[in-house]
Amino acid sequence: MSASPYILPEGNVQIAFSGGRTSAYMLHKILEANGGLPERCIVSFQNTGREMPETLDFVQECGDRWGVNIVWLEYRREAPFFEVVSHNSASRNGEPFDALIDAKQFLPNKVTRYCTTEMKVRPVKRYCLALEWDRWTVATGIRADEPARLRGDPAKERWSVWYPLADAMVTRRHVAAFWQSQPFDLRLPNVRGNCWLGNCDGCFLKSERSQAVLARDFPDRHAWWEAAEARIAALEASKGRPEDNGQFSMRFSKRELRDFMERQGD
Repeated sequence: MSASPYILPEGNVQIAFSGGRTSAYMLHKILEANGGLPERCIVSFQNTGREMPETLDFVQECGDRWGVNIVWLEYRREAPFFEVVSHNSASRNGEPFDALIDAKQFLPNKVTRYCTTEMKVRPVKRYCLALEWDRWTVATGIRADEPARLRGDPAKERWSVWYPLADAMVTRRHVAAFWQSQPFDLRLPNVRGNCWLGNCDGCFLKSERSQAVLARDFPDRHAWWEAAEARIAALEASKGRPEDNGQFSMRFSKRELRDFMERQGD
């Protein structure tokens, strides 16, 4: 009988929990296959402050219901450049993201995605180093039906990547069936397996439609993105540079997107 694809590899392991249904499914399967987690493993959730409140509640509920400690981390501008927080103390108004933008003095975009590196990757790396880990494995929740997202181990880093869902041939269908059978779920819409409000609410990598619907249905949340653009656009203008340097996308500004939605009907 072959071993379960969810059996932990040797050495230290960081289980990456994004706060979505797929990575939560992965965490559940790892817990189930290993009878819990040994001390050499951590589960981490890196909060940017732009996650929907339902995401934060879901992370907390997974930890509570499954009896697993989830380490909540946030970027900080000063050394050690991360802070351990909790569901109660986690940022909810983009404070880590604001601090990062102010430090960089320009906005992230599709070419320079420093937000992911600085708020997701580096905080947990620094946390693992603070645990005095020399090398470790990162469990990442990418499914078998997402082959384009599968990557080899990163060069010049201290960790290797483990894709247990891909190894187990898990698809979107398996994840959906699992959550339909559970007594709780992420309380955000699931449209054909896509949770368009997951991760950062107005992320520039999301489709134009998803960003536009955020502006229409959650104007208070869209306002943060618009304010960030206005702040950096003013800075760029003061340096004699084009205002569109202060946009997350070169195709449209967040203000233009809101104006367009306000002119439309339903």
